Amino acid sequence: MGRGGHSKSGRRGPARSRRLPGLTGTVRVYDSRAEVETAEGVYRLGLRSLREAMPGDRVYVSLHRGKGGARRAVVEHVIERATAAIVGVFEPAGPLGAVRPLDARIKQDFFVLPTDDSPRRLGVGVGDIVSARIVGYPSRTESGVVTLERRIGDENEPSLGIECIMARYGFADGYPQPAVEEASSLAVDVESALADPLRRDIRDRFAVTIDPVDARDFDDAISVARTVRGGWVLGVHIADVSHYVDWESAIDLEARRRSTSVYLADRVLPMLPERLCNDLCSLRPDEDRLALTVDIELDAQGRVRAYEPYPSAIRSRVRMDYDAADMLLQEGDREAEVRDPAVCGRAEAAVRAARANGVDLRAFLRNADALARARREIRRKRGSIDFDTPEIHVLLDEAGVPVDVVTRERTAATSLIEEAMLLANECAAEFLADRDLVCAYRVHEDPSPDSLAAAAKTLTELGAVEGGLAAGIMLGDPRAINAAVGDAAGTAFAPQVNALLLRAQQRAVYKPHNGGHYALGARAYCHFTSPIRRYPDLLAHRVLKLVLAKHGLGKREAAAREPRLTGKGPRALEAICPQLCRQASDDERAADAAANASQKVKVAQLYAGRIGERDAGTVSWASDLGAFVRLDATGAEGLIRMSALGDEWWDFDDVRLTLTGESTGTRIGLGYRVVVEVASVNVLRGHLDLKLIHVSGPVS
Repeated sequence: MGRGGHSKSGRRGPARSRRLPGLTGTVRVYDSRAEVETAEGVYRLGLRSLREAMPGDRVYVSLHRGKGGARRAVVEHVIERATAAIVGVFEPAGPLGAVRPLDARIKQDFFVLPTDDSPRRLGVGVGDIVSARIVGYPSRTESGVVTLERRIGDENEPSLGIECIMARYGFADGYPQPAVEEASSLAVDVESALADPLRRDIRDRFAVTIDPVDARDFDDAISVARTVRGGWVLGVHIADVSHYVDWESAIDLEARRRSTSVYLADRVLPMLPERLCNDLCSLRPDEDRLALTVDIELDAQGRVRAYEPYPSAIRSRVRMDYDAADMLLQEGDREAEVRDPAVCGRAEAAVRAARANGVDLRAFLRNADALARARREIRRKRGSIDFDTPEIHVLLDEAGVPVDVVTRERTAATSLIEEAMLLANECAAEFLADRDLVCAYRVHEDPSPDSLAAAAKTLTELGAVEGGLAAGIMLGDPRAINAAVGDAAGTAFAPQVNALLLRAQQRAVYKPHNGGHYALGARAYCHFTSPIRRYPDLLAHRVLKLVLAKHGLGKREAAAREPRLTGKGPRALEAICPQLCRQASDDERAADAAANASQKVKVAQLYAGRIGERDAGTVSWASDLGAFVRLDATGAEGLIRMSALGDEWWDFDDVRLTLTGESTGTRIGLGYRVVVEVASVNVLRGHLDLKLIHVSGPVS
């Protein structure tokens, strides 16, 4: 596109299309494209085909087969609206007021009627950022109408970007007072809890927590030991939130409403009151805590031989962070000789604490690492797909001002914990699914054939995969996808392969019945290991306890002790679970989007003081908007818009994902190395705009 650029396929005029039967689905809008997710797959929506639809809306679409057989969708009408409020900039528009949404995915402006006194009442001025409630949705003949609900602030307020994100997604700081008061009345009483004949006292077992260095709550601990036959016994101990949070209590209803904790760049919006997540349910070292444990016996190859879930009382002995654990695992590796003194200090402190308990911490970690390696191999053989997705994280000072950007990647220590949690989740899900119990299962369905075919075609055109592997990808063979990811690891093709194949996947969701997990190659999967921050995990704990009570006690005793999941009769959970699963899936999507947006806001804040600086980088994606570049210095991603690519017209090839200058023939594509200049930032939108200085071709 460039200076008035265009895509190749769009230059020859509209193609004739044949109308196909319609479908219902959910609209997803991105910067330069839109799509609709339906039960039969994901279909592209032209931005003009959106009509009056907005992001997240449930819509009815008609399908049309265009040139080349590609199926495109057109919105016919909106079935259900997803957006009730917007955040935007207030401006006058003649006798009306106008709110221009900050969310670039919302393409329509909304108006405030002359009879609405909300701008005057709230003291809103021109250019102020406001939260507005939609009172009239846009249609094909009328504009949308809003009334202002809150003045958020002006552009000079340092936390405005995060406040805008919170308002956009309906998040708020603080916790309702009834739930806070309910939490304050709770206390740890391990001895009373041990009166329960199902709860086991395993406080003499050596268990550790391993988390990020800045973690405040510790909801999982592990214990591991080798067996005489060369296998392992792994214990995964998860904070027993369900012991404290009764069904339909004030805390439970608020946690259910939130569904998940939200991790923004400068704050956490917790699912539970702080009293629970940072105290009673935090597995802090040398403090007695209640847990739900899964003991798993594995053979020397890492195959599960047996597992058993049960309520427990534990006492974590050592609190470790990932950096310190990695340092201990890397001892003797000359490439890891440079040691951070702070990390060394934390590692040695952990070693001393373990030694005081008669345990060699280095040996403990090596055993856990060997188990993790065995489990990764088991998952690889069964078709589990491991995408390489580095996580960008902005470091802030005490005032919330960004000072640096770091990339969090998978390490031996993070993998050690990840494999333990994946295994515990699988065992918990199998336990529930084998009994055909209603719960919040984590279901990942097969990718749509159209999405896989498009990804395979692009990867073949790029030269990233060969014909045989491409055929396997098109068929949805997870081993072929995993092979493509593995073959690309460490090469110039790695970002393209991971990005394209990840985009081709369906999004995992919660469902009340087991449907398996495609990407993990698991026949059953649920979230069990984070009840502090996810409501589906809390629900899994409750259902597990319900089953254990029924099978571990007499009928009368079980009826007196089982968790109350009914409220209005024995089938109430079954009735409400589909709704809880839908809400948890939607809330998770919103929380992920808000977290990602908050990181982008802080990246933009960081680069606001670096306008004019130059840096090298790698093209991570290309679209008809321009080229996205991951910068070497920080790992942050910015956009070279078409107009900043140079003084010529650019063609976008949506198969090869390349941009080609018509005059010079200069090509830019995924994996190409470039030198760019920081051109501008938009902090509120979290945009970092770059200018192209030099292209040096794909990295070899």
